[in-house]
Amino acid sequence: MREDTWKVGELARSTGLTVRTLHHYDQVGLLSPSGRTASGHRLYVAADVARLQQIRSLRELGFSLDEVREFLERPDASPRRVVRMHVERLREQIDMQRRLCERLEAIAASLDRAEEVSAGDLLRTIEMMTMYERYYTPEQLEELKQRRETVGEERIREVEAEWPRLIAEVRAEMGRGTDPADPRVQELARRWMGLVREFTGGDPEIARAAQRLNTEQHASLREQHGDSIPTPDVMEYVGRAMAAAGISHP
Repeated sequence: MREDTWKVGELARSTGLTVRTLHHYDQVGLLSPSGRTASGHRLYVAADVARLQQIRSLRELGFSLDEVREFLERPDASPRRVVRMHVERLREQIDMQRRLCERLEAIAASLDRAEEVSAGDLLRTIEMMTMYERYYTPEQLEELKQRRETVGEERIREVEAEWPRLIAEVRAEMGRGTDPADPRVQELARRWMGLVREFTGGDPEIARAAQRLNTEQHASLREQHGDSIPTPDVMEYVGRAMAAAGISHP
């Protein structure tokens, strides 16, 4: 019996992905069609679909494309492990959503009793408070809380003041057209990574969650924290400087 196969457009329609995304996976060597038609056109086979499922699960977990490739190349990587990781994360998210729902119901009841309080203001505050719960697991939030207590409020205020200064220095080098490989920029990248590691404690999962938060909620974070939040062009420039300096992410 003929093995099931899919052309790129068929696979895109079946998965809800775009043809452009599938082509990009092929271009970066992450997922290349394994089969071919009699006329030489490339086809995806069942094994490719299985790999695509792993790629999408890892992406949902916050992995970059490079991290997905590195993970799938590991000898201990398996479809079962990827699915289990995804299931665990979904259960964490479901639990967070349940707790958030309970919190909102309690606050809604309080709002009914406090007519002088602006519901809009309170709801915006709630949004700010719960934004982080959508990106960090309860364990990660607890770890960040403990790190805050360990570091101390004085050092936290120093770091909060340091970020805008550092971002301004990076942007100034960008404005001058300085190559990211220049020693001045690489020193800024080292300071940058030092602050990141101080926040994450070197935990790569917390670092990935923070990156996803900044990418997906950038406008809200900028509104709340202003120049303490780097813009995407600054992030890209610093990333190039880190790569040139051989600085590894936590």
